[in-house]
Amino acid sequence: MFESVLCQVTEYDPVVLESLIELAVEIAREGREGRRVGTLFTLGDEKAVLAKSRSLILDPLLGHPESSRRLTNLNLRGTVKELAQLDGGFVVSGEGTVLSACRYLDAVAAQVDVPLGLGSRHIAAANMSAVTDAVGIVVSESSVVRLFCHGRLVGEIIPEVWMRDHAAHLSGPVKREQVGELTILTPSFRPTSIAK
Repeated sequence: MFESVLCQVTEYDPVVLESLIELAVEIAREGREGRRVGTLFTLGDEKAVLAKSRSLILDPLLGHPESSRRLTNLNLRGTVKELAQLDGGFVVSGEGTVLSACRYLDAVAAQVDVPLGLGSRHIAAANMSAVTDAVGIVVSESSVVRLFCHGRLVGEIIPEVWMRDHAAHLSGPVKREQVGELTILTPSFRPTSIAK
């Protein structure tokens, strides 16, 4: 379903990335207990991400078996949706295991391309993706899912048709794809890597 976004991020297993994007879209659509929820995921380069982040609270995933923390585990997906209400982000390994929750990302990069109007969650994802090889996936409280790679916004998934013309932040030539009620926006060109 997310082929145009997956083409923007070739470093990681597309099955894992797609599963994480699906989870992010579910959070964007469903919210929690009648209200919109925003959160952040990093995918891959987990050692570097963990080194450049810290726990905001006691990590609720610490000590649980790896099999319980895999993205394919339906119970984990419900747990992540609950934990998304708390501050901080999730660190996901390149293989699809959620390693940590409620993380504050400390990474700061000199060159990130974050469009005006996007908040601290987006800046944190862009910075982390610029200084590590991780991909940042942000669920905005406005219900838009955005992907950052190499410090740049490389995709937006807008889950509601009525938001399509008001939520986009990608600049330059944009490829627009409609998949059911989802609008998927990606650059018309393939982004180049930014030197770390």
